[in-house]
Amino acid sequence: MKIRNTLIALLSVFALGSMAPVEAHAARHHSSKKAVEAKSGKHAKAEKVSARSSRREKARHTAHAAPAVQRAAVASAGPEIDNEGNPLLHSAAFMIADQATGNVLLEKNSDAVLPIASITKLMTAMVVLDARLNLNESLVIASEDVDTLRNSSSHVPVGTELSREDMLRLALMSSENRAAAALARNYPGGLPAFVTAMNRKAASLGLRETRFLDSTGLNSANVSSARDLVKMVSAASRYPLIREFSTTANYVVSLNGRQRQFNNTNALVSSPDWQIGVSKTGFINESGKCLVMQAWLLNKPMIIVLLDSLGRFTRVADAQRVKRWLESAAVQQKVAVNGRGPAT
Repeated sequence: MKIRNTLIALLSVFALGSMAPVEAHAARHHSSKKAVEAKSGKHAKAEKVSARSSRREKARHTAHAAPAVQRAAVASAGPEIDNEGNPLLHSAAFMIADQATGNVLLEKNSDAVLPIASITKLMTAMVVLDARLNLNESLVIASEDVDTLRNSSSHVPVGTELSREDMLRLALMSSENRAAAALARNYPGGLPAFVTAMNRKAASLGLRETRFLDSTGLNSANVSSARDLVKMVSAASRYPLIREFSTTANYVVSLNGRQRQFNNTNALVSSPDWQIGVSKTGFINESGKCLVMQAWLLNKPMIIVLLDSLGRFTRVADAQRVKRWLESAAVQQKVAVNGRGPAT
């Protein structure tokens, strides 16, 4: 509170606009069967359920931002900033943190436990790399790797033979589920041992709200919170191959003698306006659109976690709002970003 009062006093020279507050779509708290069923319906139904959840949780789940950043941003960010200086994000749960200090710059519903879909593949990659398996070993996509849970499509047909390295690359870059499934199946002990290793790794990183049941994220029981995912993305950023593969814009592989280009599921990795160190998208009906990144903003490594976005482009738009908010604040105040304290 002393820090907040001091920063507010320092920013008294800034004129604060009066904006009508906008209530963000709230996240579900726990990955329970009821929450999954509510979210898996039509978008209109999901919005109605989320609105009720928002009213129930408003007192406990509110967005917080460093006062110096939020108030200085009001004057220039227009309607994307509320009357408290927070950017109006449309993801149901999020956390923005300074990776170097652990300071939280912005959060909402950061402890809500939600399905994370293909964000799972960051943990899949860490487990594969921790095992120090031969990355040049050839793996073959088998019928067991085909998604029978959701019948999702894939550009990697059964019988495709690729190196473990290329399987890892496609899993991270293009979110290829069959590649992620093959990586787990070819782990010593198979999928059961792989899932055990995933949960053991999560525990070692202090991820208290994170659980895994598969290597792809197609299973909605793969859950985490925005707070946990900040730590997971930070851990993933320490792996050079994860940084490289998750931010590769496109890559050509030979599939049974035919050349095919795969593209990154996050268009921001190709943007000259962004310097992204780690990236992963995710989507299943239960999770909504998700995006996690480590990106350099204000010459600092920032972790951005955006969960449960109903709109097709909301997660990318929210990332852009965060970037403009931070950069606008930096221009106006000419001081370092201050946070609420480290995420715990």
